[in-house]
Amino acid sequence: QVQLVESGGGLVQAGGSLRLACEVSGRIFNTYTVGWFRQAPEGEREFVAQIVWSGGATTYADSVKGRFTISREKGENTVYLQMNTLKPEDTSVYTCGAVLADGRGWAYWGQGTQVTVSS
Repeated sequence: QVQLVESGGGLVQAGGSLRLACEVSGRIFNTYTVGWFRQAPEGEREFVAQIVWSGGATTYADSVKGRFTISREKGENTVYLQMNTLKPEDTSVYTCGAVLADGRGWAYWGQGTQVTVSS
């Protein structure tokens, strides 16, 4: 298993930036992909971005391409989500998740962090 702890959420004005962090601990060697998802009130969980743990290949939702960047520093067990040019519609609880090499898919989740973008 792995444990995921998010940080970095908060309140920001439209056009501003925030950086979220997802610290991964536990069976890190078994981690395949780490990603960010978001869920607005009364909405469904939405994929935002993901990064392959080894190799660093990234994928983004169309709604955040060009504005958000997911990254992992070499040697660190933390995945970052740099969010620029934020819009009110980006307001959500952002949660990081992990896929391990155990065949369970997106089975590991953090507790989430609130991002609020004011207009």
